[in-house]
Amino acid sequence: MSSSTPDLPSIAQALADAAAAQSMRYFRTPLDIITKADESPVTLADRAAETAMREILGARVPADGIYGEEHGPERLDAGRIWVLDPIDGTRSFITGSPLWGTLIGVLEGGRVVLGMVDMPVLEERWIGHNPKDGGKGATRDGQPVRASGCTDVAKARIVTTSPDIFAPADWAAFDRLSRQCAMRRFGGDCYGYAQLAGGTIDLVVETGLQPYDYLGPAGLIEAAGGVITDWQGQPLGLKSDGRVIAAATPELHRQAMAILSA
Repeated sequence: MSSSTPDLPSIAQALADAAAAQSMRYFRTPLDIITKADESPVTLADRAAETAMREILGARVPADGIYGEEHGPERLDAGRIWVLDPIDGTRSFITGSPLWGTLIGVLEGGRVVLGMVDMPVLEERWIGHNPKDGGKGATRDGQPVRASGCTDVAKARIVTTSPDIFAPADWAAFDRLSRQCAMRRFGGDCYGYAQLAGGTIDLVVETGLQPYDYLGPAGLIEAAGGVITDWQGQPLGLKSDGRVIAAATPELHRQAMAILSA
C-alpha cells in the first residue's frame, strides 16, 4: 500500500491500542478532575490518551488534520482529518462504570469514511469501514455486525445518555418520541451507538454533542446499514449543531424525525 493510501483501519487500531494503554492505567484509580469551560470533567487520562494518539498520527500520517477533544484542532484544511475522543463518557470513567470508550472518525472530503467505537473495559472493538470506501462493513472484534431491520417506532428500542443533556424544548421532543417506542433506556454514552450497529438498539437520539462525540459513531452506524444525521436529516460534519438521530433503517429514521419535529 502506497504512502498516499494509508491503511486507515490499521492506523485506527494502533490509535485505539495507544489510547487504551493510557486510559486503563488510570481507570478506577484516584484522579485529579478538572472542569472544562463547558462544565464537562476532564482527567489526566483523557489528556494522556489523546497525546499518545497524536504521536502515532504524527509519525504515520503527518500531513493529515486532527480534531481532538483535549488538544484542539490542527490542519483542518487537510484532505483527511482524524476526529478523536480519547475517553467518551468521562463521567462514566470517573465513577468506575465500564461504559466509556475511545471514538475515532476519519473524514475525507468532509465525509466520514471510517468510524470506531472502542470499549477498553469490555474488550470490544467496533469498526465501521464502508465497502464503497474499500472497507469490509461493520465489525465487532472482527466479526460482522448489522443494524436491525426495525422500521416502526412502536417496535423500536431507543436510548440516550441522560435527560440532563437536553434543553427543555429538545427534551419535550425526545420524550414525545421515546414514549411512542417499545422501550427506552438511559445511560451508556457511546455504547448506545455500538448497540445500534449490533442490532440490539434501534434508535439513539441526543443533543449537545461535539464532532468528536458523533463522527466516530457515524462511520460505524453507516457501515452497519443504519442512518445517522442531525435532527433535520442533514449529514453530520464538523459544523453540525450537535443534535443527532441514529436509526436502524431509513423508514425508522423518517418516522422518528417527523415525531421530533411535530
